[in-house]
Amino acid sequence: MSVYKPVSLVFLIGLAGVMLFSLSCHHRPVSETRPLPAPAVETAPPPAPNCSLTAEPAALSQGQSATLTWTSTNATDLDLEPGLGPQQAAGSTSVTPQGSTQYTLTANGPGGTGTCNARVTVVPPEANASGNTAAQVSEENLAAGAASGMKDIFFDLDKADLRPDAQETLKADAEYLRAHPEITVEIQGNCDMRGSEEYNLGLGDRRADAARQFLVNLGIPPNRLKSISFGKDRPLCTDQTEDCWQKNRRDAMAVQTPPGH
Repeated sequence: MSVYKPVSLVFLIGLAGVMLFSLSCHHRPVSETRPLPAPAVETAPPPAPNCSLTAEPAALSQGQSATLTWTSTNATDLDLEPGLGPQQAAGSTSVTPQGSTQYTLTANGPGGTGTCNARVTVVPPEANASGNTAAQVSEENLAAGAASGMKDIFFDLDKADLRPDAQETLKADAEYLRAHPEITVEIQGNCDMRGSEEYNLGLGDRRADAARQFLVNLGIPPNRLKSISFGKDRPLCTDQTEDCWQKNRRDAMAVQTPPGH
């Protein structure tokens, strides 16, 4: 029996070592799991202010009045210029401009600044001299054009293309210019009263240039032809009708003769 005791002791020591190793494996610390940060909440920017401004009527004779009417959204304060100052969010006011005037409404708010415009065209005093109405002035201008042998041409809405009737008129104008080499012509581009001043000045330029180029192509020397745009500042008619607007969408042919003729 005494021969086997050391072997048993070694066996027991080894078994104890295995058990200790096993216990140490089961007690390893568990890694800590941290929660992800919450996503940032985006705040929507405040809406931009906007406004609308209209003038009624948009064209009038000197001394007459027009009514400006406006509305706005997202604005904390409004300013109406020239000369009318702070205004409520919506309203109207009467104005009597001495000359053609563009009114600008500026709307300010947390979201920025917005503007809107309305133009009031004042017919020059000479156009109404001796009690003439705008319609009478139109008839006189057309009669003067017929007497000179030069006739105005007319355009479709928002167009600067020469219509077939305009081309035929310009061919007759070219014949008159060939027969009268002493005269020059100022081709005056005009528009109806709708749209902004800047837009109509550009449209009037294109209309006058189209007529000038057509006459040059027919053999009229360029130095006898001048083009200019009056936009919507020289209406022949101030009624708010399509018939009136059509009369204002024109190239007026202003004949210029040297002294002594």
